[in-house]
Amino acid sequence: MKHGKKYMASVAEVDVKKAYDAEVAMENAIATAKAGFDETIELHVRLGVDPRQADQQVRGTVVLPNGTGKKVKVLVIAKGEKADAAQAAGADIVGAEEIIQKILSENFLDFDVCVTSPDMMGQMGRVARILGPKGLMPSPKSGTVTMDVAKAVRDAKAGKVEYRLDKTAIIHCPIGKKSFGKEKLLENYHTLLDAIIKAKPAAAKGVYIKSITLASTMGPGVKVIARV
Repeated sequence: MKHGKKYMASVAEVDVKKAYDAEVAMENAIATAKAGFDETIELHVRLGVDPRQADQQVRGTVVLPNGTGKKVKVLVIAKGEKADAAQAAGADIVGAEEIIQKILSENFLDFDVCVTSPDMMGQMGRVARILGPKGLMPSPKSGTVTMDVAKAVRDAKAGKVEYRLDKTAIIHCPIGKKSFGKEKLLENYHTLLDAIIKAKPAAAKGVYIKSITLASTMGPGVKVIARV
């Protein structure tokens, strides 16, 4: 892949082979975010687990103290009092069977998070093949299938992120915008990394955190000294 002048200038500013402490790495990630928009800063963590093994999966959610900087559009599929509670909590779209039908017939995907109550899960199976590949299918593990739909809405709006292992044993997750500044980004960084460390599977052997990298949307990766 051919990179532009801004990217190459950013690469020249950091030693991409060297690992820095978190504070310096964050400074470098911010400094090398040179695009003409407010770039997202992302955390990439390579773990010493086997993603093919069910007992070595790493997945969870955490509310970042300073949010992600992204305005999150929340859909809630619920009825009655739960639908009213979701509306009051600030859900952008609330409905039941008619929303499920809209997803099926119109491929409606104009939302970032989908929350539902357990009583609706029997019908949600109809849209699993549409929502699943997009990462939008509600699940109890991510806290998006819940009796307390109002809390799920508030958490999503406040900056709740889901982290999960990919097929190459890496977790990729946004931790905020360049404009947040170093201190807020570091606070989000430590909150997410602590959650990943606490989620270490009992079956995991050897070194758990193999590598940590910070990167902006358009910038180079900056290595962080790994925490064990």
